[in-house]
Amino acid sequence: MMRAEEIMTRDVVAISGSATVADAVSKMKEKGLRALIVEPRYAGDPYGMVTQTDIVYKVAAFGYDPKKMKVYEVMTKPCIVVNPDLGVEYVARLFANTGIRRAPVVKDHLLGVISISDILKKSDFVEKPKSNFEQYCEEFPNAPEARIYED
Repeated sequence: MMRAEEIMTRDVVAISGSATVADAVSKMKEKGLRALIVEPRYAGDPYGMVTQTDIVYKVAAFGYDPKKMKVYEVMTKPCIVVNPDLGVEYVARLFANTGIRRAPVVKDHLLGVISISDILKKSDFVEKPKSNFEQYCEEFPNAPEARIYED
C-alpha cells in the first residue's frame, strides 16, 4: 500500500495566522491554491489551515473587510494532520469520515500536504485494489486465516 509521503505535495505554501485574509487570498490566487497551511505561532502549537471555503463563508458572505480581518479569525485550528507513514487507504478513510479534503503531512515538522486530488491522481488504488480476503484480514486480524500476513 502506498503511503501518504509517496503522494503528498511537497511544495507547501504557508501563511502566518496574523496575516490578513486579503494576503491569504492574494497568495491563493498567485499560486493557484484552494488552501494554505497556517504556521504554528509557537513551537508545539498545532498547525492550522485556511481554505477558500473559510474565506467565502466567514468573510465574503458577511461583507467583512478582508484587509482588516486576520487569518487566525477564519482558519480551522487545530486541523487534522497526517503522519507520512500512513497508508493512502487510511488517509482516504480519514477524509471520508471527517469530511475534509486536505491535511498537512507532519512528522516533527511540516513535510507537505495531502489532498483528495493527490489520492485520485497519484495513488495506485485503481491499479492495485485490495482483494476481499485482504479486507477481511484487516477487519478481523485475529481470525486464523489472517495469520498468513503475520511476520
